[in-house]
Amino acid sequence: MCKILEDLRNESLKEGAKGAKNETALRMLKAGKYTLEEIAEMAVLPLDEVKRLQAGQEI
Repeated sequence: MCKILEDLRNESLKEGAKGAKNETALRMLKAGKYTLEEIAEMAVLPLDEVKRLQAGQEI
């Protein structure tokens, strides 16, 4: 049972970190001051993910 709870906790932490990275990238995209490559580097996301976020955002 402890292993299951530990796995759930770890998964939750991973999802939270990913959400924070995406939020950072979205704020940077909205600012319009950074290249996609800079955003990917600073938000620690793959460039493809930043492009996906850009395509889905409304400005």
